[in-house]
Amino acid sequence: MLKKFNSILLFIVLLVTLCGCNGANNKEDEVKTSPATETGSVSEAASDNDKVIASESSPEEKVHVRVASLKGPTTMGLVNLMSKSALNETRSDYEFTMETQPDQVAALVVSGKADIALVPANLAAVLYNKTKGQIEVIDINTLGVLYCVTGDESVKNIKDLSGKTVILTGQGASPEYVLKYLLEENGVKDCNLLFKSEATEIAAVLNEDKNAVAILPQPFVTVATTKNKEVKAVFSLNDEWNEVNSESELLTGVTIVRKDFAKKYPEAVSDFINDHKESAELCDKNAGNTALLIADYGIIEKKEIAEAALPYCNIVCITNDEMEKALSGYLEVLYNADKSSVGGNLPGEDFYYKAK
Repeated sequence: MLKKFNSILLFIVLLVTLCGCNGANNKEDEVKTSPATETGSVSEAASDNDKVIASESSPEEKVHVRVASLKGPTTMGLVNLMSKSALNETRSDYEFTMETQPDQVAALVVSGKADIALVPANLAAVLYNKTKGQIEVIDINTLGVLYCVTGDESVKNIKDLSGKTVILTGQGASPEYVLKYLLEENGVKDCNLLFKSEATEIAAVLNEDKNAVAILPQPFVTVATTKNKEVKAVFSLNDEWNEVNSESELLTGVTIVRKDFAKKYPEAVSDFINDHKESAELCDKNAGNTALLIADYGIIEKKEIAEAALPYCNIVCITNDEMEKALSGYLEVLYNADKSSVGGNLPGEDFYYKAK
């Protein structure tokens, strides 16, 4: 009887031991297969998962940047950026507006409907004075692009414009002030200026009368001379400027930003400058694709004409000290010629944006 009891007791002990071993094995399996315990406790792993989900569901919101520009070389320098933005490949969310007149772009800036704008260099100074210093220049986007175009063989340089009627765009903007300055420096007092609202109007006049004399910016010079082989670019206003002024450089366009926007979104401004520089450089590095975009965006109707014009458009992205030196010298020339051309006063140091 005692032997039987001992046998039963031994059986029970063995059974409990086996169950305990099996439980331990199951716990080992749980430790090995539980993803939570590979990097920490279950609660820590859950917290990490929550962070991943939050990151995926709440991506960093892009800054919306409204950019206004003029139809012509300034927008030509932007087309690569415009294309990149359309493909959603930029850090900022860009909205582009292209106008045909400087005052239209100025109105967008003053009303706060544009954050960044590409404008004639002198208009930037005018806006600085008009807004009491609430805008600043972030880069020079275009150097001199003005040429004298005619089929009149008697016209070879600026002095030959004496007694002529010259057709041009840009009344109250860079083309008018630059031409008047050059005429005065060369002693030409009897040149009549006739203004048109758009370069296409001037091209039409040249097409009807080859002896008409016009001052045109690129790329419209190439458009006019391609359509009418009887007219050509006879001289560049860049060359005429350099003849009378070696202390400064002829400029066309600059890029401005509203100071309140720059203060609130400094990284977005920095991103734009980098994007703009890359876009401008592609005008030279990949002229073929840039020309195609120029045609697609309706700046020039044909890719071939756009590609032929690009080398003469002087598209750049000049910043910081180099920008200030070139722009301040140019504005000083205009100020001395006509104070109203820069808004009555030369801008202060705060006019020139310094990259942070």
